[in-house]
Amino acid sequence: MNQKFENLIERAEQLMARIESVLPQPLSAPDWSAAIAWRYRKRSSGHGSLEPVRHVAPMRMDDLREIEPQKARIERNTEQFVLGKPANNVLLTGARGTGKSSLIKACLNAYAPRGLRLIEVDKADLVDLPDIVDVVAGRPEKFIVFCDDLSFEDGEPGYKALKSILDGSVAASTPNVLIYATSNRRHLLPEYMAENRTYTHTADGEVHPGEAVEEKISLSERFGLWVSFYPFSQDEYLAIVGQWLMSLGVPAADVEQARAEALVWALERGSRSGRVAYQFARDFAGRRGG
Repeated sequence: MNQKFENLIERAEQLMARIESVLPQPLSAPDWSAAIAWRYRKRSSGHGSLEPVRHVAPMRMDDLREIEPQKARIERNTEQFVLGKPANNVLLTGARGTGKSSLIKACLNAYAPRGLRLIEVDKADLVDLPDIVDVVAGRPEKFIVFCDDLSFEDGEPGYKALKSILDGSVAASTPNVLIYATSNRRHLLPEYMAENRTYTHTADGEVHPGEAVEEKISLSERFGLWVSFYPFSQDEYLAIVGQWLMSLGVPAADVEQARAEALVWALERGSRSGRVAYQFARDFAGRRGG
């Protein structure tokens, strides 16, 4: 009888161990000295972890051309943050390939020696942001939570989670955390023509959007700082091409000769973005042995 009871206890303990192995575990702090940037990853088991980014893109502020007003606003906000002064969560919106993500990476490299760190979080994992904040709350460093290419479809869970966090729960309780997000959509949710019919006019002439439009505007309004990016003109595009070519060691004479090829390259891709300029410069420099 005792043997059967002991076997039952052993099997119960084994079952408990298996159940515990698949249950979500509290997020543990990584070795913060291993990197300046981290990615939050959630496995199929539900366990989340902060993984170090071993090789951060060596982007510098001087590498980014034709976005001087945007650089100035981001640098000012980040400087305030690093100094422990009041600073805002930031939403960078606008045309693709114009330097939104690159500017955040350049900021990280510029301010990392002064204690700035970055944690990249996919929008699907934003529901776990409170756990991430709890892990970094007692740290002396300043943390940017970076959400790249942020946009939501109706009903996605991360939308309401992010809106709740931006309401002040992060900034109020953890002054060492800010959210920097990039998006091609200013209001982060798709907009439909039918929603225009929900606007109403009061007797005094004021215009009021309907509930669906208000909901879409409300999330982006929770970011304290909006920074907009715009498509580049031909001259701006060529200036960016020249900057990248020179940084890749292409002689000045060849840079001038590359202008026509750079315009054809942009025409083939249907875009004069900074990303297209960088891709052309790498191709050109590679062919020239730069």
